[in-house]
Amino acid sequence: MESPYFRLEIRGFSDCLPTWFPTESAGFLFPRLTEKVPRAMVILNNYLERKLFMEYTSLSQALDALENLQHTMAAYNHAIGMLSNDAATAAPAESWEGRGKTLEVLTKYCYDLSVDPQNGILYDYLSAHASELTPIQARELEVLRKDYDRTCRIPAQEYIDYNTLLNEADTVWHRAKQENDFASFAPYLEKIVFYCRKFAGYYNPQMAPYNALLNEYEEGMNTETLDVFFAKLRETIVPLVERISAAPQIDDSFLFRHYPLEQQRAFSTYLMETMGIDRNRCTIAETEHPFTNNFNNRDVRITTHYFEDNLVSNMYSVIHEGGHALYELGADDCYNYTVLSGGVSMGIHESQSRFYENIIGRSRAFVHAVFPYLKAHFPRQLADVTEDTFYRAVNKSQPSLVRTEADELTYCLHIMVRYEIEKQLIDGSLEVRDLPRKWNELYKAYLGVDVPSDRQGCLQDSHWSFGGIGYFPSYALGSAYGAQMLACMEKDIPDVFGPVAQGDLSQVTSWLRSHIHHWASFQKPGALFREVCGEFDPSYYTDYLTKKYTALYRL
Repeated sequence: MESPYFRLEIRGFSDCLPTWFPTESAGFLFPRLTEKVPRAMVILNNYLERKLFMEYTSLSQALDALENLQHTMAAYNHAIGMLSNDAATAAPAESWEGRGKTLEVLTKYCYDLSVDPQNGILYDYLSAHASELTPIQARELEVLRKDYDRTCRIPAQEYIDYNTLLNEADTVWHRAKQENDFASFAPYLEKIVFYCRKFAGYYNPQMAPYNALLNEYEEGMNTETLDVFFAKLRETIVPLVERISAAPQIDDSFLFRHYPLEQQRAFSTYLMETMGIDRNRCTIAETEHPFTNNFNNRDVRITTHYFEDNLVSNMYSVIHEGGHALYELGADDCYNYTVLSGGVSMGIHESQSRFYENIIGRSRAFVHAVFPYLKAHFPRQLADVTEDTFYRAVNKSQPSLVRTEADELTYCLHIMVRYEIEKQLIDGSLEVRDLPRKWNELYKAYLGVDVPSDRQGCLQDSHWSFGGIGYFPSYALGSAYGAQMLACMEKDIPDVFGPVAQGDLSQVTSWLRSHIHHWASFQKPGALFREVCGEFDPSYYTDYLTKKYTALYRL
């Protein structure tokens, strides 16, 4: 029986067409499949001339099509996102194969929708009427056109195969981490690195591959800027860490007593309420590596991981992911179900999560607000602990192995390790098989610690398993962005931390909502940051760290 669809495989323009064409087109195209590209382009023009694609006759018609397209894209992304969330929080360990088949189908439809030539016609029509578009419509068009041009350069099968690979890689990574088995994950990471190098050329052929990947997470970023940024951080952090190591050390041993999981779960609920997170719009689940999923400003999912012998791991995980959630929940309704929904970049996103986690969550004011709850619910564990002792303990600086458990001062050294490794993986100077050795060398050089296992070393993060090469620098940028935002906030709010000490974060969140959250992805990250804070200046961050840790350790 003849298939109801016909596969188009003409090199030169097939990547810009839907994966499947209706049967009635087969008789027209089939005799010419082996002809050269110029002739194939004539065939495509004939298609257009035969009006197999819609032509727009009014702006309102085109805008309706734009809205419908974005709603359809949002629906597919919602479905794929739910599968991803379920995989990391609730799905059985052996469910990866069935989920992979579902993702393969959904990914194909997403690809076809993204590269449909009808979209190109729509974008051309709207571009010709650019002066009649609202600022939001113009920005939607800009984002969609950029994505269309980029995705058209990616062959359909590569796009589908890569997303299928990531589903499998995530499952293998979870098992490899638990079993301390880097060798089982390495073949998947090799394929991911291969695809990232290749896709970098599709994303932005004019850029160096790693710069193209960085731009997927922070538009406008490059290694030249980051090299200077990280060099400045090292100039401040390394000498400060050395001075701290020579000072009397802070005792934080009480944080690692036995803290029952059920009481920690109740504490998570308390923290979310204190942060002002609407529990009717945001849930919390448990996973191996905490993350946040956002679908719209009425549906955000955060996750955490509990350790019975570590109280603050979950505490600051919830506050960090809660910061991400507040960003998404604070976006204006008008951006829901459009390409402008959600945070504009990972650097800006991490500025919010790390602002709440560190600048607010590790402040004396916040500790003052939550310490009575902790004393009441963990009376035996904290019987001999004062508020000041707790504050000093949660801010203790000591080189460590695990990024997510790192203190605020040494955290960026962890990011620098990953940044150096990613650059070398992408430029080919480091092979995946040598990654554990390189990781261990850099941890010794940057943090002075010996890595006892890959579980505590190169397998600790989930990012590479989901293809997130280029993501890590966003954490350091976000930390620095947050310090500069605090300086700007204090100009508008003379007493930022007074209400925080009473457990009221509303004025902090209100300022961030009006300046950052409200706008979702309406503005590009650089433009948004400059409008709020002026030109980016890392010295705000280094000054913040120096002042805080000099006082903490009485240097």
